[in-house]
Amino acid sequence: MTEKFDVVIVGGGMVGAAVACCLGGSKLRVALIESQVPEAFSSQQPHDLRVSALSIASKNILQTVGAWQGVVSRRLCPFQRMRVWESSGDTTFNSNDIKKSELGFIVENRVTQLALLDALEQFGNVTLFMPQNIKSIDYNGIDSTLILEDGRELQANLLVAADGGHSRVRQTVGLGVTSWDYNQQALVIYIETAYGQQDITWQRFVPTGPQAFLPLDGNFGSIVWYNSADEVRRLKNLPADQLKTELMEAFPDCLGEVKQILGVASFPLRRQHAQHYVKQGVVLVGDAAHMINPLAGQGVNIGLLDAAALAEVLIQAENHGKDIADLAVLKQYENLRRNENLKMMTLMDMFYYFFSNEILPLKLLRNFGLGFAQRIMPLRNKIMKVAMGLEGNLPKQARGLPLL
Repeated sequence: MTEKFDVVIVGGGMVGAAVACCLGGSKLRVALIESQVPEAFSSQQPHDLRVSALSIASKNILQTVGAWQGVVSRRLCPFQRMRVWESSGDTTFNSNDIKKSELGFIVENRVTQLALLDALEQFGNVTLFMPQNIKSIDYNGIDSTLILEDGRELQANLLVAADGGHSRVRQTVGLGVTSWDYNQQALVIYIETAYGQQDITWQRFVPTGPQAFLPLDGNFGSIVWYNSADEVRRLKNLPADQLKTELMEAFPDCLGEVKQILGVASFPLRRQHAQHYVKQGVVLVGDAAHMINPLAGQGVNIGLLDAAALAEVLIQAENHGKDIADLAVLKQYENLRRNENLKMMTLMDMFYYFFSNEILPLKLLRNFGLGFAQRIMPLRNKIMKVAMGLEGNLPKQARGLPLL
């Protein structure tokens, strides 16, 4: 027997689960398919290596769908300051300057996902298929039929691809991408520091690439060390004590003493953008639509904005008696998000290449620019508000307003 849904979301990670939550309580019948059950959370567990810097806009989205308390009750680290510097150029952003209590929150990806999945339990219109793999996807240009590995058959009026950068849905329906690799990789190191709880995240630019620190709750932190693929491979394979020594030698004094290294991972830097986000009966969100340089930690934030914008468009269309899978409806979402995401991706690329270039005039210019931003408070405050998701064409839920 075929189960029919208005919306079938493939991928129950942070963005896919957010789409389902944002549609929760609506008239639409929604299915969410996820292949893996995230490990249950315990405060005694070490921090996960995969963390994100959630913006205020992302917090608002999570709050409006009832998921934020699930984050707070588990684990998070608010930060009030962000420092960016190179040589003589130095800028520090402080939430107090714009009368906010924090700039954002460092949260483990699994914590955000679990909080969203918990929030889904309150919505009677959402059915969760997890853990469940997809055997086949048949897209006929109008609607889609999915066969699950347990034999169940789902029919989707609208198919939402939230299944990551290598999206099976995107490839199945023939939506192309433009992509390239950066000539660097990122080494992520989970550390215990001699400092207590910190409220600052920082990023220093050196000739080999950025060096970043993200505070975690307690005296823990996450280091992101950008370097060539060969150097990242060498560092990753070092014994923990040798890696600790090299880390202390390479990083600035503000890192403080590293008491121990608790985990190491690495990932390549890649940019990817779908040429179109939509076609009849199909829509892309999150990494399925875009993969951005992680320099400023905006990847998950723009993905959550995708989720909120898509839900707003779909619910509005449903309320006006329109077919939510119609291309003209889905184009409204694409028009809202594709150019916004492209602007953010381009800005991150400009920032990355500008600070990766050792040509002396450019180096002098960026040092001057950082110093200028530090001295000119209106400019510094403007940058903060954009990064926090407090300005721009934002979906209702990103502004803390309910959809229903």
